[in-house]
Amino acid sequence: MSRRVPLGEGETARTACARGLLRTGVVENTGEVLPAAVLARRVGWAADLVSGMVVELLTEHWNAADVDVLASGEDAGGRKLPSNAWMALRRLGWTAAPAEGLRVNDRIVRMAQEQAGRALRSAHWRAELTSAALRAWPCDPGKRTPEEWDRVREAVPGGRHLPSSVIRSRTRQITSFAGKHGRLPADLFELEAPPRVARMLLLSACDGQQATIERGEDHPQRALLRLQLPARPDPRSYRDWTWVACPITLPPTVPPGAVLHLPTLRPVGTKVRADLAYTHAVPKTSRSGHTMALGVDWGLNTLLSAGAARLHDDGHITALGHGAQFRAAGVVAKQHRLRRLSEDLHTKADQYQRLIGADMQHELSARHQVLQHEIRCVSDRRSNLNDALAWAAARWAVDQAVAAHATVIYLEDLRSMEAGGMGRTHNTRMSQTVRGQITDRMRHLAAEVGIAVVTVPPRNTSRHCPRCLTPLRHRKAPDRPTAPGWKWALCPDRTGCGWQGDRDHGAWQRITARGLTHQDKTVTDRATGQMVIRTVVDRLEATAVITPTAQTSRADRSKTGPTRRKTTCPAPRRRRAPSPTGPSGPAGKRPEGHAPTGRRTVPRAAHRHQGVTTISTPTTRRHRPRGAALGAGFHLHAHATPPRWAQPVPDAASGTGSAR
Repeated sequence: MSRRVPLGEGETARTACARGLLRTGVVENTGEVLPAAVLARRVGWAADLVSGMVVELLTEHWNAADVDVLASGEDAGGRKLPSNAWMALRRLGWTAAPAEGLRVNDRIVRMAQEQAGRALRSAHWRAELTSAALRAWPCDPGKRTPEEWDRVREAVPGGRHLPSSVIRSRTRQITSFAGKHGRLPADLFELEAPPRVARMLLLSACDGQQATIERGEDHPQRALLRLQLPARPDPRSYRDWTWVACPITLPPTVPPGAVLHLPTLRPVGTKVRADLAYTHAVPKTSRSGHTMALGVDWGLNTLLSAGAARLHDDGHITALGHGAQFRAAGVVAKQHRLRRLSEDLHTKADQYQRLIGADMQHELSARHQVLQHEIRCVSDRRSNLNDALAWAAARWAVDQAVAAHATVIYLEDLRSMEAGGMGRTHNTRMSQTVRGQITDRMRHLAAEVGIAVVTVPPRNTSRHCPRCLTPLRHRKAPDRPTAPGWKWALCPDRTGCGWQGDRDHGAWQRITARGLTHQDKTVTDRATGQMVIRTVVDRLEATAVITPTAQTSRADRSKTGPTRRKTTCPAPRRRRAPSPTGPSGPAGKRPEGHAPTGRRTVPRAAHRHQGVTTISTPTTRRHRPRGAALGAGFHLHAHATPPRWAQPVPDAASGTGSAR
């Protein structure tokens, strides 16, 4: 089966990942059906064998010399190392073996080498950053001077465009080490212990002798995964390994024509989760040449503010509409509740730990374990909530771009933004945002429809007027022009410009205009493959303004004559005709309800002419719902129509018009 995707004109291949679940398995030799729990146990045995060898490799090669050799891309003979991590480790002679007496095939060792090689390769950049921070260590780690910032950025590879928050976080980590040991660390490998090893099976490092996957011919949304799993936790021979066939239902996000790759299996409790990798054709994205763009601005109460703008042939830019906002007040409120709950649980768990000390038989040990379990559950809830919010916000932004026929989304780059100096509440809210997750999801969804996502510098996007670039004045609300605040923005040039509006709406207009005028300055980051505009050019920024469009007034609704006189006779308060006959069966709607069997008189409300403030009138005695007791329902102002078994009162005026 070919693993290449057929591409058309203007298309490119893209590899993505979707989540799946292994619900059952069948042992091919015996036909035994494995339930989900048994399948998870057998996958867990294989993952334990792999993780044991990964720990051995990381412990042996967690040093600067070995990581530098692996990251250099060349072996001792000067030959280029393969891109696959397991092949590179074998070229360097870094091997691993299971515990004595256990028998595994070579593909299990491959998975261990692949996982260890990826972890060692990812540590190289952190090691360079730590070394640069140590070489350019400031006099005051809490506050660097401009000269010290320039020095540390020169020492870091690609540090000119590195977010300052990354350097600050590494500085705080080194400061914590120095406070504990009384000295600075030598390098990253003294600062950090070897990373923890996840229990998973990287089947992508294997070939057909260990695992295969095929899409169903009759059912394109189903696939069959075949792999070898141990029949016992300590396999002593190859006879203890059996082939197991696991059917997989593909998520709807996997296109029918996509090429499937071997997944990554992760045993979680009694389930086996599968990260299904697939390759499919998507439209190509371009860095420049855009005329329709969507600008997205970040916020707190309004998580996202977005709007579209058009770049005309003569170079002027106009906004399409007033934009839209993505509000997630309910989700954000739940996030804050879970955060406070997590903080309380951590505080209580720390107090229990101080009381327990080193006494493992302490009477509070059981309670401490319960608290630890509850903390993990709350953390999982927070993670799931953040993930759902990120997907919803990203989907909303991409849908806005698709609806506006935009070919690019310009997003302000707030990676360097840190929550500090704005009060405890505001700092906490800023630190709990999920901007990074939303950006990643937005790039993923936009690539599916051929829309580029480009980050732009955030400088002065909310401070300057989108029409004339004059510094704005911010007020609390439009009807309170003298109250200090930040939500409502007004241009001080009342004679020439006079723009005013929501601060976030002005920001997305500035972001869109800056992106359209600087699109020739868009570059692709070689490390991440992301499109970014790194700097703002003053000459181009002077033209990044939104040109106001001519107001298209509707039909003139000015008053041209006297107001039409209304009738003095209102509609009757009660219907004077009998209610229609209801259906004989239970279907349909009952207009008057079932007739009571034990009553001779029709129940009425306590009072038929209550005032409009009857419900909210304060009283000194306890409220008693007398309306329901007297048959008038839960609201004394609601009255049912007369039942059909009651004789209506004859009214000669009914149906004959109004009488004067």
